[in-house]
Amino acid sequence: MGLLDGKVAIVTGAARGIGRAIALKFAQEGADVAFTDLAIDDNAKATEAEINALGVKGKAYASNAADYADTERVVAQIMEDFGRIDVLVNNAGITRDGAIKRMTEQQWDMVINVNLKSAFNFIHAVQPIMFKQKNGSIINMSSVVGVSGNANQANYAASKAGLIGLAKSVAQELGPRNIRANAIAPGFILTEMTDVLPDNVKEGWYAQIPLRRGGTPEEVANVALFLASDLSSFVSGQVLQVCGAMNT
Repeated sequence: MGLLDGKVAIVTGAARGIGRAIALKFAQEGADVAFTDLAIDDNAKATEAEINALGVKGKAYASNAADYADTERVVAQIMEDFGRIDVLVNNAGITRDGAIKRMTEQQWDMVINVNLKSAFNFIHAVQPIMFKQKNGSIINMSSVVGVSGNANQANYAASKAGLIGLAKSVAQELGPRNIRANAIAPGFILTEMTDVLPDNVKEGWYAQIPLRRGGTPEEVANVALFLASDLSSFVSGQVLQVCGAMNT
């Protein structure tokens, strides 16, 4: 018996990194998983194959999550293919870091649209389905910088703070229909993005983390599993920081 047996989950931006770890964790616990990425490349196909190899249904969808109409289309297709939607993980995200004085309007708009508007798009598309089911769990992937801010990441931090406000508002608005919404705020997580950092930079990060190491995508996925499952049936409107006590 898995914690998510019989459930269908959508994970956005899941071809690699944290999103991929969440999709695989959900599949291991019995969920059928629909996941999206901007394009279905070799990474997405490999993730799809890994999900299906676990004995559940997995399918990748090309999706521009920042596009409202495209999101409505993708969710309708997922509903047609899977028949229900129990869990939504808004994980799609990008960075375009820079100092405020040098940040372009395009850099600001891209990050807000991909990171924050995409979550609204998907929540808007799935909420009537969850309404009818009188059940659902929505998980927004925020960041510790959405809680505390970060120099040279004003656009990213604003988008991640927005995801927290969105989750808290949705939790209050949709709670009467037994729909829960929470946010996860990862700290320094070891992914392909951080692999390219020099060792001295990583060591500098570790020195700021009381657990003296970076987290793994699987450790973030475990928290997402908790929020997606009935283990967290009375947890809603919360922000769970997965940061090794870096941000307390």
